[in-house]
Amino acid sequence: ALAVAVAVLAYPTPPTGEKVPFVETFNDDNWIDRWTISRVTKFSGVWEVKEPGVEPVGIQGDKGLMATNAAQHHAIAHAFKNYQVENSDKELFVQYEVRLTDGLECGGAYLKLLRKDSMPVDMKEFNNDTPYSIMFGPDKCGSTNKVHLIFNHQNPITKKWEEKHLKDTPRIKEDRLTHLYGFRITTDDKYEIYIDGEKVKDGSMNTDFLPAFTPPKEIDDPTDKKPSDWVDEPKIADPTATKPADWDEDAPAQIPDADAKKPETWLDNEPEMVADPTASKPADWDDEMDGAWEAPQVPNPKCKEFGCGEWKRPMKANPAYKGKWKAPMIDNPKYKGPWKAKQIANPEYFVENFPHKIAPLGGIGIELWTMQKGITFDNIVIAYDKAAVEDWTKQTFMIKKAEESKPKETTPPAATDAPPAATPAPATVKEDLQEMERQHNQNTQTISIFL
Repeated sequence: ALAVAVAVLAYPTPPTGEKVPFVETFNDDNWIDRWTISRVTKFSGVWEVKEPGVEPVGIQGDKGLMATNAAQHHAIAHAFKNYQVENSDKELFVQYEVRLTDGLECGGAYLKLLRKDSMPVDMKEFNNDTPYSIMFGPDKCGSTNKVHLIFNHQNPITKKWEEKHLKDTPRIKEDRLTHLYGFRITTDDKYEIYIDGEKVKDGSMNTDFLPAFTPPKEIDDPTDKKPSDWVDEPKIADPTATKPADWDEDAPAQIPDADAKKPETWLDNEPEMVADPTASKPADWDDEMDGAWEAPQVPNPKCKEFGCGEWKRPMKANPAYKGKWKAPMIDNPKYKGPWKAKQIANPEYFVENFPHKIAPLGGIGIELWTMQKGITFDNIVIAYDKAAVEDWTKQTFMIKKAEESKPKETTPPAATDAPPAATPAPATVKEDLQEMERQHNQNTQTISIFL
């Protein structure tokens, strides 16, 4: 039998106040009053708040929001009531827990922080097209394996919204334990990404995102065209070269090896296939109905050992082979270099001095497609204070992580008065963390522009 120690504790009181505008633990029955499941037809996946239901157990009784269906679209959202989240003059820290109870071959486990000015009138209409300010979290499918950090940013000149993607993203945690994902942006336009409480990436919002928050000052003139006589081939075939008189284009690439000799043990008259000596006529074979029975043919074992049949010389590279003649390449005297359109002032140019200032947030959405069931979200926090988040992490995730990481112990058998009997070795408990490769269309993240 297996003895598994499980943490049993009163769940800590979530942080509150101006520095922590939002916390969600899913540990009460009123979660359904705070969150709205999308009723858009596409999103047929079912959400439940429940314990993960798999080993190892972290904190006994701790519940999370679980996407319960495989190969389904899921969507659910929470609208902030009577307040908004904005960070014009303060840092922003967002983090949450994810547990992939059934692994992840193809699917997302990210959050969308929704734009206040574009929230659905009825949250039941929340869907993949609902505008967001920030998208953050793990995503894996095919060759995609990344922790997204995407800002939806508005050009003040054109009023267009454009996604800004972090260029070099961390990889996700692919095991079936609980993991903590978080990001922080500061008033000096720096960003940080955390996994399991450890910083895994940081940098400048001015340099690490594509497209850049500040667009280029100049762009190619869309009306400029390459002249028809522009030569951009740096090399050409030498027009003065001629094929040498002794160049034989018809010579084969390989020829029989004249030096090769047939092995003395070679069996010229031995057939390559013979009747299977181990085969026997089936008991239900009827010669009158089925014809004369013949054993199936199998490769002749003598051929494998000695070689048999007609012997042919092996082929070797032809020293006279030159292939099709081609004139040597020389510098092109008419070469002008690569053609480039002339540059003009970018009519959409502006300088973004404060990329950290996001569009105010009006809620949180989880909208995903997954090929695996059991993706579980928990302990979502939005804060203006890193220290408050770190303190909450110590009281929740760090305890859960420690419990899930404990080795399982084997309970010794109870003593009896009966004479000792041979007992089988205790069963080995294994975590099946290997995922089968599957062919899915790769989810590619494209840059979208919202008008």
